[in-house]
Amino acid sequence: MKVVVGAITVCALLVPGAAYAAEASRSDFGKLRDGRAVEAITLSNSKGMTARVISYGAILQSVSVPDREGNSSEVSLGYDDIEGYIVAPNYFGATVGRYANRIRDAKFALDGKTYELSRNNSGHTLHGGPTGFDKRLWTVDEVRSGPVASVRLRYVSADGEEGYPGELTVTATYSLDEENVLTVDYEAKTTKPTIVNLTNHSFFNLSGEASQKPIYDHFLTIPADAITPVEAGLIPTGEILPVAGTPFDFRKPTRIGERIRDARDKQIVLGQGYDHNFVVARTVADKPRLLARVEATDTGRVLDIYSNQPGVQLYTGNFLNGSAIGRSGHAYRQGDGLALEPQLFPNTPNQPSFGSARLNPGQTYRNTIAYHFSTTAP
Repeated sequence: MKVVVGAITVCALLVPGAAYAAEASRSDFGKLRDGRAVEAITLSNSKGMTARVISYGAILQSVSVPDREGNSSEVSLGYDDIEGYIVAPNYFGATVGRYANRIRDAKFALDGKTYELSRNNSGHTLHGGPTGFDKRLWTVDEVRSGPVASVRLRYVSADGEEGYPGELTVTATYSLDEENVLTVDYEAKTTKPTIVNLTNHSFFNLSGEASQKPIYDHFLTIPADAITPVEAGLIPTGEILPVAGTPFDFRKPTRIGERIRDARDKQIVLGQGYDHNFVVARTVADKPRLLARVEATDTGRVLDIYSNQPGVQLYTGNFLNGSAIGRSGHAYRQGDGLALEPQLFPNTPNQPSFGSARLNPGQTYRNTIAYHFSTTAP
C-alpha cells in the first residue's frame, strides 16, 4: 500500500491538476447567531471514508466508513446543521477543554493560589465550563490534500477565560490517510503556568448512526487493569480500583450490554451505566498506544483507538434522553452511541496521586488520538 500511495503522490506532483489520493475540501456550514460564519472541511480518501470537521468547537461533525460489504455509512452521532450544535450540543464530536471531564467544586490550586472556575455540572466544572472550547469559533489555519488530507484549526483562550490562568494557544489537526486512519493531534502552549487536558468527545455507533440499533451488541476491549471509581456527581474518589471480577473488566472482548445494567455494582448505579475513566497506564507515553477496540459483528466494522494519554473515559450515552434529534431524524437515547475519550484522569489537579495536568510556559501539551477503522470477514 505504501508503494501505491507513493506512486499516486509522484503522479500528482508531475501531472497538473491530478487528483490526490486523499483530498480536503472546504464549504459553508451556516452562521452563528451573531452572524459569524462556520466553515466545514471534508477529508476523504479512495477507500470510501470521509470525515468532516467544522470550525465551531473544532467538532468532528461526521465520519462515514465502509462496512464489510464495502458500503459506506455514517457512524458518528451529530447534526447536519449548525443549529443542532447550538441548541442541544451534547458534546457530539466536540473538542473539549481547557480541562476535559470533571474538576471537583470547580476549583484547583497551583503554586499556592486557588483558582475558581465556572460551574456547569452540579457545582463542579465539566469539559472546561459552560463556554468551553467546544462552544468557541476556531480559526482554520491550513487545509491540505495529498497522501494525507488534513486541516489545522487554532483557538486562543484568553488568560482568565472560564477561570483558567494563562493565555493558551491551542491547535487541533485532523488528518485522514489511505489506510482509513483518522488522527487528531492536539497541541497547546501557555503564557503562564496552567492546567490542560484536551480530548475529542465523538460518539460512535458502528452499526450505523441511522440503524437505530444501540451499541449494546458491540464488543469492547480496553486493556486496563483498573478504573478511577467515582462518588456522587461522578467525581473520582481518588482510589484506583481493580477491574477484575467487576462489570468494568474489558480486558477481553466483551459485549457492552452484558453487564451495563448490573445494579449490584455501585459504580454502575452511580454512572447509570458506564461513565468512568479506565486506567490504561499511569503516565503520558512518547507515542500512541492502544486504548480501546470496538467491533460491531453485524456490519463487521472495527474501531481501534490509540493515544499517548494514560486514561480513556468510556461513556455509553447514559444521559441522552430523546431531546436531541440527530441527522437521521430519530431521537438520540441512552445507548445510541458510545464515547471513548483519551485523557488525563478526571480531577487530576485535585488528586496529586493521579499525576499532573500542569503546563508551564515553554512546554508543549500534546494529545494524539488515532482512530483506526477496519472490517472483519463475514
